[in-house]
Amino acid sequence: MQQPSHSHTFPLDPWRLREAGLDTANNFLNETLFALGNGYIGLRGCHEEGYSGTAGSLDGTYLNGFYESEPIVYPESAYGLAKTNQFMLNVPNAKGIHLWVGDERFDMATGALSAFERTLDFRTGVLTRSLEWTSPGGKRIALVSRRVVAFANKHLFAIEYQLTPLNYSGAVTLVSQIDGAVKNQEAGDDPRVGSAVSGPALQLVGIDQDGAFSSITQRTHNSGFTLVSAIDTSVESGGAQVRASSHQQEQVAGQSFGFEATSGEAVRLTKFGVYYSSRDYPEQELAGLARGALAQARAAGFEALCAQQAAYLDAFWGEADVEIAGDDALQQGMRFNQYHLLQSVGRDGKTNIAAKGVTGEGYEGHYFWDTEIYIFPFFLYSKPEIARKLLDYRYAGLPKARERARQMSHAKGALYPWRTIAGDECSAYYPAGTAQYHINADIAYSIKLYFEATGDLEFMAQAGAEIVLETARIWMGIGSYNREGQFCINEVTGPDEYTALVNNNYYTNAMARMHLNFAADIAGTIGRERPAEFARIALAAQLEGSEPAEWRRAADHMALPYDAALGIHEQDDSFLSKKVWDFASTPKENYPLLLNYHPLVIYRHQVCKQADVVLALLLLSDQFTLEDKKRDFDYYEAVTTHDSSLSSCIFSIIASEVGYHDKAYDYFMETARLDLDDTHGNTHYGVHTAAMAGTWMGVAYGFAGMRVTDGALRFAPTLPAKWQHYQFKIHIRGALLQVRVEPGHVEYTLLHGASLGFTHRGREVALTTAAPSVRINPEDAA
Repeated sequence: MQQPSHSHTFPLDPWRLREAGLDTANNFLNETLFALGNGYIGLRGCHEEGYSGTAGSLDGTYLNGFYESEPIVYPESAYGLAKTNQFMLNVPNAKGIHLWVGDERFDMATGALSAFERTLDFRTGVLTRSLEWTSPGGKRIALVSRRVVAFANKHLFAIEYQLTPLNYSGAVTLVSQIDGAVKNQEAGDDPRVGSAVSGPALQLVGIDQDGAFSSITQRTHNSGFTLVSAIDTSVESGGAQVRASSHQQEQVAGQSFGFEATSGEAVRLTKFGVYYSSRDYPEQELAGLARGALAQARAAGFEALCAQQAAYLDAFWGEADVEIAGDDALQQGMRFNQYHLLQSVGRDGKTNIAAKGVTGEGYEGHYFWDTEIYIFPFFLYSKPEIARKLLDYRYAGLPKARERARQMSHAKGALYPWRTIAGDECSAYYPAGTAQYHINADIAYSIKLYFEATGDLEFMAQAGAEIVLETARIWMGIGSYNREGQFCINEVTGPDEYTALVNNNYYTNAMARMHLNFAADIAGTIGRERPAEFARIALAAQLEGSEPAEWRRAADHMALPYDAALGIHEQDDSFLSKKVWDFASTPKENYPLLLNYHPLVIYRHQVCKQADVVLALLLLSDQFTLEDKKRDFDYYEAVTTHDSSLSSCIFSIIASEVGYHDKAYDYFMETARLDLDDTHGNTHYGVHTAAMAGTWMGVAYGFAGMRVTDGALRFAPTLPAKWQHYQFKIHIRGALLQVRVEPGHVEYTLLHGASLGFTHRGREVALTTAAPSVRINPEDAA
């Protein structure tokens, strides 16, 4: 079901998202934007009572990494195609609360709302809704609900629900429940939306009711997981006597609370909910864990949970906040994006971050290269312990990556899946899936970035080196030397998904060269520094002594297409020989092209969905001159549709570097509020986590000109004309550095750490605890 995008605006508040008045025209969209999560649980911002109006509701509760699997059915199959899909499940809705005033049920689609406000506060992590409603029969009530998904306990969420009758004394009934009769959204014709499964994906095992406690135990049909969803509900009613009773029907369980309310006197319901699955714990322990966690939460109380939440966020913003003065819309977008990234990212080493986070079913909850290339840098420099967990997830997936390599006829090495949850390749369309071999180099790139930023040799010896070496071997498996002695990588797809199955995609080859050199370097480093660990890795991978030298030779002879006449790096061997897409005659409604043209039509043209060569200019920045970057940017900008949300942020960064400041700002703005303003028209299916992280990159890599090359940190800051100042912090090599850019000067301050050296436009800067701060003119070069 597609809900059209409508114009809508939120009041500009730098620390909150606020809906002033119920905006039913954007119901689905707002349910995404007001979603709460903690990296494991995701609760869409749907009303506790549901919504029966014609605008509809897309209710959903998701658990990062909890999935069902099903065979992929191909009308015509072929050897090695992905066999099984995994998709994130819509799990039981445990946030449901229903209210009857007398015999009239509260529903915002009936009666009359005289006041409504909903606020998501990025500093407290609390979603608050307050309203006044008059029933069709004339009974007036005030409602205030607060919702929290705990950062400190991945299994826990809580709701406080306060009702005040305003002109009515009499019977009131509150019902708190878990609804296990849920199903996933069906994708229809848009592959970005949801799954192809229909009907309930969870089968009932049992319901347990015991006073304030209710739980539903269910099992997936194919993936073999058991899930316990449980709630604990209590009511404080002032002096009124509460009649509490358990109720259940089919897959619904909960408690009813009846009492005689008094006009003007508030009644408070407090509900704690937990989810425990056999992906994390032995099945026989789930029920006991759920009971224990709920008892502990209830004993501590709702306010204690809110205090814990605020403390967690205070620490997060203390390190991660990007402050922008002079553009309120941008400041709000920036913090909204950072907050949603924190809500979406798995930090248990078993889960990653999905393209849509835990806010919707788009892309079926799959993890892509988005993590390593777009999202990883934000966490690496803002919260490095989370970055480390994302790498732990990739290490846990190494056995499956080895398996996939064998399926793809590689005798050795590891090939990571293009899209997955548990490590198996789930991409059914191989030209834009398995053919994107650059996933291996993307993962190696993030490990290289991590090692250079942290110096964490322990991680490299335990896990990082093994991933890097095993994935590097795949390039030797798919590459070969041509008659001119160049190392060629044929029949692959680069980042641009409007160009598939090509020879020598520039991005892929350039990243493979980086990967092969890094693999050879790291083999030498671990061999010298940690010989015992290196022996273990070499034995496990059956690594031959001659391989690092072979990697270096392939890197030295890598084919990197270049067109001397145009002075640009060619996207692949055939790109410039194709006809340029007729942009002038393509109506606006035919974008994105992938929904309106057969892939072959698109593949035959010179047209890019997203940054490809332009992305290489950023990731491998030191390998290009400024003139190279400018010519490449000019050429590829003219043939890029930006149909992918991953594109604008990269174009913004390179535009900034080559001096196209207006373009840089425009591309950046498109990224920064992409979800808040629903510029791609599909945010109601979930946020765009890569674009959100791209906003951070736009400030740090774009306007501040930050690059890290072989561990050397440098800056070349500019201040956008509309801004009064901007400021951000980065963790690097055990230090925490604050960068503040104002008109006329840049201030670098060492907040933690003994010392830090870097360059500002080529000028050496050294900060120490004795001299922790320096002011420099932004334009000053060495």
